Amino acid sequence: MHPDYPKSNRLSEEVIGAGIEVHRIMGPGLLESIYEKCLMRELELRELHAVQQQEVRIEYKDLVFTETLRFDILVEGCLLVEIKAVKSVLPIHQAQLLSYMKLLNVPLGLVMNFHDVRLIDGLSRMILRDAGEEEGEE
Repeated sequence: MHPDYPKSNRLSEEVIGAGIEVHRIMGPGLLESIYEKCLMRELELRELHAVQQQEVRIEYKDLVFTETLRFDILVEGCLLVEIKAVKSVLPIHQAQLLSYMKLLNVPLGLVMNFHDVRLIDGLSRMILRDAGEEEGEE
């Protein structure tokens, strides 16, 4: 199990609640950037530390460099949130989130699609391979 998985798993409930609150107040159909700013504010009000872009060290076949990843929201350093406002979430959106999760070594990610009438219908939870609960654990 990833050492940050238990924390990210606990945080996911609060972050989903924050997303539902934003969606309840703002409604569907707005730009992703609006939801992103509102969710950042909601997380701040809940006293959760969140960042939006970060320089990351990347290693590839003896090449080492830093690059700024333009992910949407990283909560408490262990839960990555991808904001969407699209008719349907495509596999590429989930693949991008997984790639960012690997680069940041984050065990859990959420795709929140604010386009849906109910946010819960546009929610996807993604776990890095072997990062979740071990077999037999509850």
